[in-house]
Amino acid sequence: MRSTQPIGAPDTAPHLAGSVLRAVRGVRLPDGTVADLVIVDGRIEAVVDPAPAGPSGDDPRRDAGVDLDATGWRVLPAACEPHAHLDKALTAPRIDAGAGNDLVAAIEQWRAVLPGIDTADISARALAAVHRYVARGITSIRTHVDVPREGDPLRGVDALVALREQLRGRVTLQVCLLAGSEAPDAVVAEAVARGIDVVGGCPHLAPDPHHEITRMLDVAERHGLPVDLHADEQTDVTGPDSGMDIVDMAEQVLARGLAQRVTASHCVRLGSLPPERLDPVLELVARAGLGVVTLPITNLYLQGRDASHLPPRGLTAVRRILDAGIALAAGADNLRDPFNPAGRADPFETTSLLMTAGHLRPGEALAAVTTGASTVLGLPQAGTAPGDVADLLLVPDTDLGDVLAGAGDARVVVSAGRVVADTRISRSLDLPSPTAAESGAPPPSAAPSYVR
Repeated sequence: MRSTQPIGAPDTAPHLAGSVLRAVRGVRLPDGTVADLVIVDGRIEAVVDPAPAGPSGDDPRRDAGVDLDATGWRVLPAACEPHAHLDKALTAPRIDAGAGNDLVAAIEQWRAVLPGIDTADISARALAAVHRYVARGITSIRTHVDVPREGDPLRGVDALVALREQLRGRVTLQVCLLAGSEAPDAVVAEAVARGIDVVGGCPHLAPDPHHEITRMLDVAERHGLPVDLHADEQTDVTGPDSGMDIVDMAEQVLARGLAQRVTASHCVRLGSLPPERLDPVLELVARAGLGVVTLPITNLYLQGRDASHLPPRGLTAVRRILDAGIALAAGADNLRDPFNPAGRADPFETTSLLMTAGHLRPGEALAAVTTGASTVLGLPQAGTAPGDVADLLLVPDTDLGDVLAGAGDARVVVSAGRVVADTRISRSLDLPSPTAAESGAPPPSAAPSYVR
């Protein structure tokens, strides 16, 4: 009989990184029940009632690995970061710390430091950022990468494609080109040849947004690649709805009959449209099958700075998007750079903002950083159901509301059945200890279900 290794308490020393799991025993599932998860070849093979004897060891596919006793912990699908900028990450110390940037100012600051950034610089910072993402529960990342106007335009592409291969088997990294309107067609074609996964650009910053959308969709159609465009990243809605990036994207997808996934990121203007203008736009987007990525922390930072009062929240219309049946993903966008000087690379920072600023329900906020994000990125579903990829996040079995608010720090992160991060936290406080009743936490058996 295969022995079982205890996961241990949240304040014990981390010891699981690198372990390959055969089973996760006695863990609380998202629906509040307790079960054993059987893992075979990086996927959930079965979900069974907890049993002291555990799963059979006769299956030759399960000869190697650890049966993990996760009593006192709960499991969630691991998170996705659907929109990162690893080439920019962690450059905040290189800019004016006192600057408060809108989008245009942030672009200017980034372009000022970019000439001094080479491939090695990007590689080092990107890997350091990935460490932060993974430690906090993220196992899949889509990163956009600039095409600089000075120096080697593909140095960022080369750095991140190489990082993708270095991380393969532990982290899923999608490299999305972020080609400005000034990027020549030949450079875009070369980026495709060097191995980008997704075609992208910034039509809302181009002199002719329609031309830029058409150019990127042409590239994607020619090479069979998915598309992810920065779209409508402004709050002004004084122009006609037909001039919106997302409308143009949806109309072209329908006209072309594109089969590959097309994603519109940001979509801030949708949050400023009144219902009578918003509803037909969302109906069109739903018909075209577009996914939408909302990025609360960065858009809250960048948008609305020119308002003298009642500044817009700078978020897309998350509630109406979900109600329209459109796939919604949520992420943080930038990480400590000119576009966002803050950020923790933490999916629960995003869920907290979706609940407080976006007024989503807890289950909806959780889905936006897990299952919804996987759908938008075109990834196999990860989670706790049979057939799911065993990308999992284990957290202490306390009130899940605390987890979604970002209060917890102890996390065990699993990618395709392999533990890629184990973080434990030990604190010492000179304060009275609260009882369970005083803390307001319900017993685990009374915990609500967060499954949508």
